[in-house]
Amino acid sequence: MGNRRKPQQEHLVNENIPFSKIFVINSDNTQIGVLSKNDAIAKAKEQKMDLVIISIDNSSDKPKPIGRIMDYGKFKYERKKKQKEVKEKQTFVNNREIRLTLGINVKDIQTKAKKAREFLLDGDRVKVSLKFRGREASRPELGKEVLDKFFKYVEDIAKITKDAQQNERFLDMYLERDKKKSPHLTSSKKEKELQKEEKGRLENAKNED
Repeated sequence: MGNRRKPQQEHLVNENIPFSKIFVINSDNTQIGVLSKNDAIAKAKEQKMDLVIISIDNSSDKPKPIGRIMDYGKFKYERKKKQKEVKEKQTFVNNREIRLTLGINVKDIQTKAKKAREFLLDGDRVKVSLKFRGREASRPELGKEVLDKFFKYVEDIAKITKDAQQNERFLDMYLERDKKKSPHLTSSKKEKELQKEEKGRLENAKNED
């Protein structure tokens, strides 16, 4: 077996500090001044805390380390918690597109609406784009009727963020998830699970009759 490297420590803490002299800041942010490494660690331990190097001044030939007395375990926990909160607030939204035509039949509308529904439940934005062929572009009201039919299949979970607008040979409508509607549906996977449970209940009820 090869030698396993220990994970590199993120901060220089207590005995791992390689400097003999350190400018120390106390846990209450008061400046103590320059202490020897041993004295600084002893002072931190008196407070049941750690000595942590927070920065190193390299402006001169000899590095000047600055250390703070702190509860390092608590510091790492709070920082990890904060990083998690920031990550959770960062939302990555995919832009999806569903294509329709003026002569699309109801079954195909339902199939495409089902796919759009999955996108919406998973937090994606959906552009519903109806393509006109030939002279169809002169009858945008017919395209609007198709988009209205499409929206009825997703209106229980979605909202229109941009009404249908004609762009040359296309009529585009934009949808997003409306979290106020059906809040129990947290994802497309959750909806499928609920549908499966409902189907099972109906089958059981049928068998009992």
